Amino acid sequence: MENLIPDRLTILGHPQRLAIFRLLMRRYPDRVSAGEIAEVLDIKPSTLSGYLASLVHAALVTQDRVSRSLLYAINMTEVRKTLDYLVTDCCRGRADLCLPPLSSPEPQEPAMSARKFNVLFICTGNSARSIFAEALLRAEAGGRFNAYSAGTKPYSELNPFALQVLADKGHDTSVLRSKNIAEFQGDDAPVLDFVFTVCNQAANEDCPAWQGQPVSAHWGMTDPVKAEGTDAQKSLAFQQAYGALRNRIRAFAALPVDALDRISLQKAVDDIGRTTEETSA
Repeated sequence: MENLIPDRLTILGHPQRLAIFRLLMRRYPDRVSAGEIAEVLDIKPSTLSGYLASLVHAALVTQDRVSRSLLYAINMTEVRKTLDYLVTDCCRGRADLCLPPLSSPEPQEPAMSARKFNVLFICTGNSARSIFAEALLRAEAGGRFNAYSAGTKPYSELNPFALQVLADKGHDTSVLRSKNIAEFQGDDAPVLDFVFTVCNQAANEDCPAWQGQPVSAHWGMTDPVKAEGTDAQKSLAFQQAYGALRNRIRAFAALPVDALDRISLQKAVDDIGRTTEETSA
């Protein structure tokens, strides 16, 4: 491990290789195609292949071939080993000096077990998937969680198919609206405990660090807004998205959040993100 550290730091010292690493971290646990990475970061394919080869050679990133596509993902085991080494060796085991605080130091902040947790779901348009997640969490565990949603480029109105699905399922849609992510980044914004991206495009964007360092995860899923065909076929796509998010929200709401440490919570929400989308609601 000690011999690998200089190589890994050198590789990550290059701006574009670091950008690739950061993108894959935001998309973890997803595997992302080389083509999508090139498009998001505007890197020529020939140049990107060299950068990815370096990251794979350093074992920071894994490469898998699926059909004709090469898919890349963070090698979280090796990344954690690297961070552990830096804290243990370079910081002489002083995690209190080298790592940022994991919770707000303000004394008036209630203990996690004595308050409701603030959860934000992010998508690009904030018109369907993130709205589903907000409504579902409020219905499943509104007594334990404050549910919010926002978009990086929100639409002015919610998707009518999404609203119809929610109404059919008995959700109160009057409290839902499309919001910009900026509403949750000001001084008056709620301190977030969890932040989930539910679409790949939002996860691809490099958002600033959140106040309070919330536990975050990517729960990417198919965009029902892009469904084509008849109204019945489009409605089915929204039903499927709702069903997939319902499974994830129920799994999340069942977690003993106040009894788990941060590492256990992070693993749990990452595992929820790996669940496949169901085919019916």
